[in-house]
Amino acid sequence: GVTRLLLTRIPFFKEIIVSSFSCDSCSWSNTEIQSAGRIQEQGVRYTLAVTSRQDMNREVVKTDCASARIPELDFEIPAFSQKGVLTTIEGIIDRAVAGLEQDQPTRRATDKEVARKIDEFIGKLRQLKEVNSPFTFILDDPSGNSFVENPHAPQRDEALVVTHYRRSPQQSALLGLEVDAKPPDAAEDLRDEVGGAEGHSGQLPWAVWDILTALSLPQVLQFNTNCPECNAPASTNMKLVQIPHFKEVIIMATNCDSCGHRTNEVKSGGAIEPQGTRITLRITDPSDMTRDILKSETCSVEIPELEFELGMGALGGKFTTLEGLLKDIRDLVEKNPFTLGDSSTPSRTGKLQEFIGKLQDVKGKAQAHFIMDDPAGNSYLQNVYAPEEDPELSVQRYERTFDQNEELGLNDMKTEGYEPGPASER
Repeated sequence: GVTRLLLTRIPFFKEIIVSSFSCDSCSWSNTEIQSAGRIQEQGVRYTLAVTSRQDMNREVVKTDCASARIPELDFEIPAFSQKGVLTTIEGIIDRAVAGLEQDQPTRRATDKEVARKIDEFIGKLRQLKEVNSPFTFILDDPSGNSFVENPHAPQRDEALVVTHYRRSPQQSALLGLEVDAKPPDAAEDLRDEVGGAEGHSGQLPWAVWDILTALSLPQVLQFNTNCPECNAPASTNMKLVQIPHFKEVIIMATNCDSCGHRTNEVKSGGAIEPQGTRITLRITDPSDMTRDILKSETCSVEIPELEFELGMGALGGKFTTLEGLLKDIRDLVEKNPFTLGDSSTPSRTGKLQEFIGKLQDVKGKAQAHFIMDDPAGNSYLQNVYAPEEDPELSVQRYERTFDQNEELGLNDMKTEGYEPGPASER
């Protein structure tokens, strides 16, 4: 037969080698792909929510070491069970159906019950192609060389989540890589990357404290403390996280088993910026509520349409979404006994109830401006169009005033020329 090779490049991915074999004697043909690059530093996992027929046409690069799963059917194509292929979501399902049908005539003759169950499962796989109900397609490749198309690239794809992870020693051994017996650097092991301009999501999702408080991951530092509510012994988890297009932050989460109290706090992992930052977001759509926010303890928040301002230090450092921050503001108002509790006055209660109603409208339909002013420059609001400019988001840098430097303790801080001079000769 004849084998043909083609070196090609997939947009927003990398170069691959497509090989095609055909036999003139029996008309058998086969195609497979191989990565033209090296094994990546990290593995990759693509999670796609398939909701329409258009999703079935997304291009997929599946290497031979990648596994594919559809959790709704409890179906999995194990790694190294197929050759690498350049196809679509529908093509992967068709290939799985063809593989299951290959030995069905023999099964029907030897074990009718097993053949009947496989026929039922094949029918379910074929129904997936019609997308009568949504399902999830997961492609996991420890080599990092598989790919699922983002038709909206370079913009973010809401239906596709890309997770980069560190390979386990077993996965490295399967790939033929030498397993380093030396443990990784402790400081590097604590770092992770979350989020991204094209739907990338690191090992930690944005609701990072929910996982930190629920799990004791090996990359998370843990130290003993006391609960701020009941003073019972508790533990605090700490993690270094790298935010794309921003900087490194430290997330600390505490969960008390005695009273159930949970708290989280965010600290900047870097120095105070040379200039302050003023971030203005024009809220025009409910999807803006999903934007990720890092609010440092030095940041103030303002919503001019509601005549609302949250001063510096209130709520502390927060790593959440815009909706989560607005919920924290609402809880701050409602749980204060001097505003809506027994100690409040009827006139004040009415005004605050009206404010809460307007705040709820901002989360749903009303348009408003959300302003974050951080003299330290350590706050962040996600740009969903990154690395392109966001038309609804503006970031201004400004020189701090003397009073702002005083609040940050910078006026009395000497950072240059502090070295002692040479000793005078006697």
